[in-house]
Amino acid sequence: MTTTLAPPSITDLKTQWLGMLNLIEPKLQRSQFITWFKDTALLGNEEGTLVVGLPLPMFLNWHMEHYQAMLLQIAQEMDPGIRQVVYKVDGGLKDNRERTMDLLQHFPEPKRRKLPGKQEVKLAEGIVSKILNPRYALDNFVVGSDNRLAHAACQSVATNPGGKYNPLFLYGGVGLGKTHLLQGTGNAILKGMPTSAVVYTTSEDFTNQVIEAIQHQKMDTFRRRYRQVDVLIIDDVQFLANKERTQEEFFHTFNALYEDRKQVIISADRPPQELQLEDRLISRFEKGMIADVAPPDYETRLAILVEKAAEYQMFLDRTVLQFIAEHATKNVRELEGILMQAVAMYELEQRMPTIKTIAEIMRKLSKDPHAAEEAPVGFEIPQKRLPTFQDIMEAVSRYYSVSVQDMISSSRVRDILIPRQIAMHIGRKYLRMSTVRLGEVFGDRDHTTVMNACNKIEERMQGDPPLLREIRAIEQELGLV
Repeated sequence: MTTTLAPPSITDLKTQWLGMLNLIEPKLQRSQFITWFKDTALLGNEEGTLVVGLPLPMFLNWHMEHYQAMLLQIAQEMDPGIRQVVYKVDGGLKDNRERTMDLLQHFPEPKRRKLPGKQEVKLAEGIVSKILNPRYALDNFVVGSDNRLAHAACQSVATNPGGKYNPLFLYGGVGLGKTHLLQGTGNAILKGMPTSAVVYTTSEDFTNQVIEAIQHQKMDTFRRRYRQVDVLIIDDVQFLANKERTQEEFFHTFNALYEDRKQVIISADRPPQELQLEDRLISRFEKGMIADVAPPDYETRLAILVEKAAEYQMFLDRTVLQFIAEHATKNVRELEGILMQAVAMYELEQRMPTIKTIAEIMRKLSKDPHAAEEAPVGFEIPQKRLPTFQDIMEAVSRYYSVSVQDMISSSRVRDILIPRQIAMHIGRKYLRMSTVRLGEVFGDRDHTTVMNACNKIEERMQGDPPLLREIRAIEQELGLV
């Protein structure tokens, strides 16, 4: 008598998936882990195959490229009988806590010594530092020809604080990544030396501390505190101009730390010789490593957008990112601002961003509020043209991560069947292609087969909102709606 094992229950699958997530989480940066494993689930575990559920189609390519091999290795460590990991997109997983894990509950943010109501932490000897943003890391800083030297210097300092690049002086315009580099270096130092006293502050906060110490006659306490610092990171030092007493205190603090081989990292909006500070301070800055952070070139801007789009879980067509990179040339903040608007459009309006909608966003963000409504924005929106059927096939292929060859094959697998039917529907609706012609394109199928496929999709659209949104997103990408 043969015994048939019952398939694992949802509870069993959730328990197994949580066990895997516990092994995955330490291998990834927290932002990546929360972004790409939110609303995922283990859907099945039968005959050596793990089926992992993803909440959105845009997750599929990213998981297959970055996490599939890692998942298989982890699964095989837990169960040597596992032979493969496959994925299935299931829109019902999104925000469904009966089937998925609340990652923020199971993997809470590490606790910090945070001061009540303030974005600060209190270190030894009463030293106060601004909290370093954990999202800023040297590893996720996009390196280009414009910032390669600055990034390399920060990596060297992180490995050997107080070494040959002391002080480290970074300069550049607003929104180019100086703060990312400063805080990323601080985070890297703390990762290597968790007990070290790393203080990150701004010239404004440093000035306020000096004023407070003078008012309460506690300058000796102030000086003693800063002598205990292992790494001092001070942002926007140009604002110390015309603050003679603060410059004097910073000069003595700098000297004490430098002589004790403690690391000092400084940023400003211009090189040392152009700062309106005391000559003795400028000469100290020039003794160390000076690196500029210049505006990113086109290739770097595009790489930044690709990286940020992945963080925001947005699978944008590359032509859209190229359009943003070509026309948003000021700084990184401008790039991120436009991308955030696109993310909001997708999340709040369920509209997939296209070149046309991005152009509208850029017009709103950059135009003079007193200018005429149709004022030029410095670039042209490409003229709208009717897409070819090849354009439709490629758009559907990209969205559902199936090849065009598979779509015209005889396969009846659901993951291929649905995209095939959608392509037929769009071709028939917008290009007025006959069912006979569509049948010829799709492997010489009978025209009644095409008609049935189109009818099925149109019927499903009436009662399947997720499918309707997916089709609308493809139509928007093609400029059809």
